[in-house]
Amino acid sequence: MLLTIILTAITMTVIVAVRYLAVSGIFAWITQRVKPGHYNGQSAQIGREIRWSLYSAAIYGVPTGVLAWGYTNHGWTMVYADASAYPLWYMPVSVLLYLALHDTWFYWTHRWMHRPKWFRIAHAVHHDSKPPTAWAAMSFHPVEALTGTVVIPALVLTIPIHTAMLGLVLFIMTLMAVTNHMGWEIFPRWLVHGPLGKWLITATHHHRHHKEYRCNYGLYFRFWDRICGTDKGLTNWEDRAFPGATEKTGIPAE
Repeated sequence: MLLTIILTAITMTVIVAVRYLAVSGIFAWITQRVKPGHYNGQSAQIGREIRWSLYSAAIYGVPTGVLAWGYTNHGWTMVYADASAYPLWYMPVSVLLYLALHDTWFYWTHRWMHRPKWFRIAHAVHHDSKPPTAWAAMSFHPVEALTGTVVIPALVLTIPIHTAMLGLVLFIMTLMAVTNHMGWEIFPRWLVHGPLGKWLITATHHHRHHKEYRCNYGLYFRFWDRICGTDKGLTNWEDRAFPGATEKTGIPAE
């Protein structure tokens, strides 16, 4: 049994790592095609981002593997495959619920990691990406990765979700993590500056966080930033390529 759990954890770690390399690699390639030279001079930084991200893949992969084993052998989680187990209307509701709860957890842990002590210990690794690239989505110190790895396991243990909807949540999570860090806006102006853009986070919103540190802490939605007074709006969209994050000295306290 123990050997099976270990092998499952290793398998999930490899899957998470390959997913990261594939998705970030695709968007880095898109960046090279659309904005040639946009990542010039960032080779050393990209190397650090990949290294930290692969550490994070292990931290995410191990508990995921354990849960996958428990789901397969003991039905530990609330994930279900039978579409008739819950009303069909619950499927999109479960996706929104997962994203909202994940966003809430991320907002408050993210703000906590901007306190001087924890910024120094952990979050500074992520902010070493100046400006971030498509490879920075999982570039976290292990302490920060640990705060992130508890969310999806906690949700699947407590809130029912169909397997397809869980896949959709993971897809959205991966897509937004990568595109928010590309250093330029891939989504169209009508989305970013339209009604949806007032509530959704894309690169134009998150890049300002990497420049100014003490604003725009959210992951998917601007809800908590808006009600907590930490929303500072968007960086310049027009050229669709943002200037580099400003170099900071010292620790940016909240």
